[in-house]
Amino acid sequence: MPPVLPEYHHRCFDGRELRAAKRDHVVSVCLPARNEASTVGAIVRSVKERLIDGCGLVDEIIVVDDHSTDNTAEVAASSGARVVSAADLMPEHGDGHGKGAAMWKSLAEADGDLIVWCDADVIGFEPHFVTGLLGPLLLEPEIGFVKGYYERPAPESGDRGGRVTELVARPMLALLFPHLSSVVQPLAGEYAGRRSLLERLPFVEGYGVDIALLIDIADRFGIDVIAQVDLGTRIHRNRPLDELSSQAAAVIQTMLSRAGHTVPAATLRRPGLEPVDLELVEMPPLATVGTFVGNF
Repeated sequence: MPPVLPEYHHRCFDGRELRAAKRDHVVSVCLPARNEASTVGAIVRSVKERLIDGCGLVDEIIVVDDHSTDNTAEVAASSGARVVSAADLMPEHGDGHGKGAAMWKSLAEADGDLIVWCDADVIGFEPHFVTGLLGPLLLEPEIGFVKGYYERPAPESGDRGGRVTELVARPMLALLFPHLSSVVQPLAGEYAGRRSLLERLPFVEGYGVDIALLIDIADRFGIDVIAQVDLGTRIHRNRPLDELSSQAAAVIQTMLSRAGHTVPAATLRRPGLEPVDLELVEMPPLATVGTFVGNF
């Protein structure tokens, strides 16, 4: 049997009670965003009004704009976020294309010692997404990383994960990393961690970042530092299969690499669609980069 991770429910944590437990911690909420103008504003306003202005639990909300072609940056800024362009942050380490690169750059930009990441495409976002993730970090000092999970309404009853989760990530965890098989949503984009842990890890540049962080944290720090939180129900924009196939390929590349296999660059070819080049690129641990050296 795989180890059972500590599990919590978001209802266990109240924002004002967590504010009392916060003490001298600094909390940053970071949203990597690309073409999410329709949803990012409501998320930013919810965090700012309820958790920054409302109770002082969160100190800042940062949106890293990953080369959006819509008005994501303008909407996020007008809603109260500090918005930075992925291309402008640490350009010596690339222009920031990809979710993982945007997250890595947000970690470099943020002031917090506790970092919360949320996807920017969530519909009906509620502050408990943040309080649920922060709760174990503030109340349990041995916890270093908190992974969210949730119900995702779908035509199939009982579907607790997405298509890439069920068809790729979960089966590969069972085969290659069975000690992580009890993770309910291994590809969830809602999670939080301590900077002291996160800065010591590489970040996969693209969509493999979520699973890579989970595997790397368990490998380097032990599975005992990981907790899970039930965040209730999550509704987001469903992506077409042609987008999911490249995401699935990135997850496969990442998991094979973490299992010790050499993963060459490849090209994903699909009838009637443009080919997609696949290459596993990683951003170095921030603790090894420039002014971040010596943080430990």
